[in-house]
Amino acid sequence: MSTQARIYTTYPPDSPPLHPGKSWTRFVCISDTHSREFSVPPGDVLLHSGDLSSWGTHRQLRYTMDWLKTLPHELKIITAGNHDLSLDVKWRGSKSGVIGNIFSDLLDPDEVDASRELMQSKEIRDAGIHYLEHQAIELSTSNGIKWKFYGSPSAARYADGAFQYTSRSQARHVWSKISTDVEILLTHTPPLDVLDVTRRGKHAGCQELSNRLDHLPECRLHVFGHIHEAHGATIGNRKIGGRDVEVVSVNAAVAEGGQAVIVDLMK
Repeated sequence: MSTQARIYTTYPPDSPPLHPGKSWTRFVCISDTHSREFSVPPGDVLLHSGDLSSWGTHRQLRYTMDWLKTLPHELKIITAGNHDLSLDVKWRGSKSGVIGNIFSDLLDPDEVDASRELMQSKEIRDAGIHYLEHQAIELSTSNGIKWKFYGSPSAARYADGAFQYTSRSQARHVWSKISTDVEILLTHTPPLDVLDVTRRGKHAGCQELSNRLDHLPECRLHVFGHIHEAHGATIGNRKIGGRDVEVVSVNAAVAEGGQAVIVDLMK
């Protein structure tokens, strides 16, 4: 195991591994909770890589946020996913009856407005929750360790869904927004060939996201989900700027029984 990173994908639920100490940050990674509650061990930072809801309603989103508020982590960094329709402005219908996008069954505009307002509300901030939608943020733990985060809910189109792109050029545009100094990256989709294999043996990750990772020299941890059956974690190296950069990759999808993945990073 790396001297600066430790990963745990399985552990006794009532006895997770001990926190390694003050110079380490414990990240607890989940994704694809789909309006359900799961057993989540304590840690410094909770990371949720999307699909907060199952069918994208405001009611389901509120349920998940109320659950996340109860979790003990001092910082909770989250993004959305393709199921989180009420957070995507493209799914906002029009009270005038004019539909201005490709979807046939748009949400009530009040539902989308309520969901987006919730994610920026004082109650969410007071719970230590930070929702990132193609955004970067720098935060410190109580031990004074600073981390730079970036979160994006995007994924390639799979049926009707939220935050989806339909071409490689759109994907390049989406991933070009990732801050080059990001250390902790949350995306809903996996990159190509990394914990992205479906039941049918297909690699469903994004090539353009993989390409972008080759230009993120500070990225230490990449957390995603989307492909439920590919739950797991790995420590690998990417060749960036002529040097090997160690990156922990986590498919944190818990929808099909996987545990929250614990990642300890030294800084």
